[in-house]
Amino acid sequence: MFKGHPKGLFVAFFANMGERFGFYTMISIFVLFMQAKYGLSPGTAGFMYSTFMVGVYIFPLLGGFLADRYIGYGRTISLGIVVMFIGYVMLTLPTAMNTGFALIIAALAVISLGTGLFKGNLQALVGNLYDDPKYDALRDRAFNIFYMGINIGAMFAPTASEKVSNWILKASNYFYDARIPALANEFLKGKLADAAEYLSIARLQDPGVTLEGLKQFSESYINSLSKSYHFGFGVACLSLILSMIIFWGFRKYYRMVDFTERQKAKSEELKSQVIELTREQTRERFIALGLVFGVVIFFWMAFHQSAVTLTYFARDYTVPSVGKATNLWFDMMGLLPVFLALVGLVFLLKKSSGRVARILGAFSFIGFGILAYFRYGGYDATNPFQPQMFQHFNPFFIVVLTPLIIVLFGWLNRKGKEPSAPRKIGIGMLITAAAYTILVVASIGLESPRSLGGLVAPADSQVSVYWLISTYLGLTIAELFLSPIGISFVSRVAPPKYKGLMQGGWFAATAVGNSLVGVIAWFWMRVPLWAVWAILVGACLMSAAFIFSIMKRLERAAQT
Repeated sequence: MFKGHPKGLFVAFFANMGERFGFYTMISIFVLFMQAKYGLSPGTAGFMYSTFMVGVYIFPLLGGFLADRYIGYGRTISLGIVVMFIGYVMLTLPTAMNTGFALIIAALAVISLGTGLFKGNLQALVGNLYDDPKYDALRDRAFNIFYMGINIGAMFAPTASEKVSNWILKASNYFYDARIPALANEFLKGKLADAAEYLSIARLQDPGVTLEGLKQFSESYINSLSKSYHFGFGVACLSLILSMIIFWGFRKYYRMVDFTERQKAKSEELKSQVIELTREQTRERFIALGLVFGVVIFFWMAFHQSAVTLTYFARDYTVPSVGKATNLWFDMMGLLPVFLALVGLVFLLKKSSGRVARILGAFSFIGFGILAYFRYGGYDATNPFQPQMFQHFNPFFIVVLTPLIIVLFGWLNRKGKEPSAPRKIGIGMLITAAAYTILVVASIGLESPRSLGGLVAPADSQVSVYWLISTYLGLTIAELFLSPIGISFVSRVAPPKYKGLMQGGWFAATAVGNSLVGVIAWFWMRVPLWAVWAILVGACLMSAAFIFSIMKRLERAAQT
């Protein structure tokens, strides 16, 4: 899988992994934080999230323009890391309930700008590594590997945010209860008609709470929970320091391709490498990229529901605790040893494995198997978890499935049957529609969020965690067919003078998709629950139909 790739790929892999770990730690708790601390409605919190994500994915246009025209890729990436660090420091500063809103907005704006400078240009730099003809055939697989680095970072993010949150809450003699934030905010606003049920829930945290003391308890709990989220945001600061060290410390492995077309043209040594396209070739490439960008808007609208409506579904409609066997899925320290033990078993039994590989496989199978056994033995009969924990399934599945997808595409390539990049994107849209169909089925017969008044559904109306896990599995398979392949397509088709800008265009399409995330969140309190997911199914099916209808034009552009 890693054989034959330039070392610069792995510098980008680890630098991106550190940055994404911090980013997804923040994202995993963002809407929960905004609803708890500021009492926002699901629609308003979703709108804020989508607006922030629009900024995150629209600023790469600016980052690409600056890199292509003035600064260069490496310098723009370095500037982005510094700007992001400043933004996360601002986000980490704790304030009391219902205060500090302006600081949060400013921090999000700074993080968006820094991400825009960093993200697209790092991908453009990876693409430059594969402009060398001896590496070009590995381009799609390279972006699959690069994408896996993103998701290794993201995989541990929900666990990090949950551990930090539980640590801070425990210091205040509290524990997490998904019901309390909405009830506390309703009570403090004087909108809670009957406080008796809320009082009984509060007494699970503090047995001495009285009806008269419920106001003080509400403020104390929300302040502690908000503080735990602020500390969770601080994880991003630490991970960015790691990214800085990696990107700056191993520059020698990518410096030979850290040039824009403008920089090459000014260099006597490099000017022969400048590629000039005709106006018609440039036009065709721009049109092809624009068409693909239009399609993937709807994928990102669906995919980034993970931090909004899928988190609402996890909190309000899914059981809040699981038994020992299912808890393995929610405990990364148990799930990883199981996975690594199985990997060891594969190498042990694989006929083509050499002697060393079999020995390492045996040690991995036995060692990680023992770790998993003892971890499993420490579980309780009932194990609670926080809603954001569902967000580690997507990156975990990415890490598990990426090698299989690379092997599949390699096998199809050897047989001359590997789908083109645009065709893979179309298949990804169909799989996305199938993933949300699972939730349509799961939601039939459940009360709508509106009829629940934005509160958590009764225990007898909560569904199994496997509905959401299955949905995340489907979305992950779709993502592997679409996102790294789309990034690779952009790096191949983008006119050389506009590589950074076109990677920014990919993210601009993602930004538009994220702006539509808030639209789906708006429907949350207005339509039956099954209809929320049906809207996403319909949008993905129409996008798939469109891209298959223009397939020949896209494939022709990739070959020019």
